[in-house]
Amino acid sequence: MLKKIKSKSMKKYIILIAVLLVAGGSFAQQSWSLKDCVEYALKHNIQIQKQEIANEQQKVALNTAKNQRLPNLSGSMSQEFRFGRATSPADNSYVNNSSNSSLGLNASVPIFTGFQIPNNIELSKLNLKAATEDLNKAKEDISVNVTSAFLQVLFNEELCKVAKEQINLSKEQLDRMSRLEEVGKASTAQVYEAKATLAQDELAAVQAENNRKLAILELTQLLEIQTPEGFSVVSPEMEPDFQALSTPEDIYAQSIVTKPAVLAAQYRLQGMEKSIKIAQSAYYPIISLNGTLGTGYYTVSGATSHGLGRQLNDNFNQYIGLSLSIPIFDRHDTRNKVKTARLNYSNQALQLEESKKSLYKEIQQAYYSAVAALAKYNSGKTAVEASEASFKLMREKYENGKATSVEFSQVKVNLMKASSDQIQAKYDYLFRAKILDFYKGLSLTQ
Repeated sequence: MLKKIKSKSMKKYIILIAVLLVAGGSFAQQSWSLKDCVEYALKHNIQIQKQEIANEQQKVALNTAKNQRLPNLSGSMSQEFRFGRATSPADNSYVNNSSNSSLGLNASVPIFTGFQIPNNIELSKLNLKAATEDLNKAKEDISVNVTSAFLQVLFNEELCKVAKEQINLSKEQLDRMSRLEEVGKASTAQVYEAKATLAQDELAAVQAENNRKLAILELTQLLEIQTPEGFSVVSPEMEPDFQALSTPEDIYAQSIVTKPAVLAAQYRLQGMEKSIKIAQSAYYPIISLNGTLGTGYYTVSGATSHGLGRQLNDNFNQYIGLSLSIPIFDRHDTRNKVKTARLNYSNQALQLEESKKSLYKEIQQAYYSAVAALAKYNSGKTAVEASEASFKLMREKYENGKATSVEFSQVKVNLMKASSDQIQAKYDYLFRAKILDFYKGLSLTQ
């Protein structure tokens, strides 16, 4: 019976492992769109997870600042033994060998702290907003990096297609030369030249495939996927949109009010204003409301004492009062803290200006890079059309024996280079255009 139970458990275990393997294989074999990649990276990227933890820490800090308004409550308990002649705490008489037990409950409520508590709360709120924008900035950065890596994969896949087309052309030429050699219309040298050209094209295809695999590796590493094996991307219809690009000034005017890097710097600058007020709060007096509840129990060696309950009731006492602390001289500690806070404010103001300038610089670079890529794409399109026409003519000459294999190979290389340049310009423009739209507040996955 035990063997049957073990056998059934083993079968269930094997089935479970098989299901997991199949599920894992289907996950690895699915084709990923740009939207899939970005969403997956936002959930699994370690830098984003660290920023999320930092954001939660600021929430805890805000809760701590708000709780400073609550009363501080503590309990106390003490037990004392006195040996020899001493004063009795009960009636202030002299006794020998006594003991004293006391219980107390103490409370303190801040009434006025020089506006330190409300400013601390406001500072914590601003720090939380800044941390939230830091999280948004991390999400933006990983989205841009994933988009760039995704387009790089598409670019290398296009180059692989071009390389395969070149191999097919070289195979056709090799087959043709082999047939011409058989009928005596081509020399053996020409056949070997065709074989050499095919070998070079195959080598170029291997290099293109390696570049494609490296691009996929970079993308999967951004996605925090352990292995690139079986990973593939969807090749959408992504043709350049040749609408007029917005000027850097217009894009900057839209992005300055939405970009997390600038917003985080602004919140921190406002926080520095609160830090100055917090430092200045030490100039003000502090008023607190204090209260105490206490009781005690006394015994004297050789004397009769009242019972525990009666003593606790008879010795029960209450106290409530106000305390005032007035700063007079603190060795200029407060003055220096205020100066430091003002210097920090000035430094943060410079960081805000630096963030704005950096944003404008990034927009300018993306804009002029997009303009250059568009010009390169248009010229590349013309170059491809000219190279295709030249290749067609040279191919006819070569097949009719009016051109050498070197001339034919050179024209074919020119065509491949023109096609590669046009593809590179295409994806470069697509990326720059997406970045410009991104600065305007549009999603990268649209």
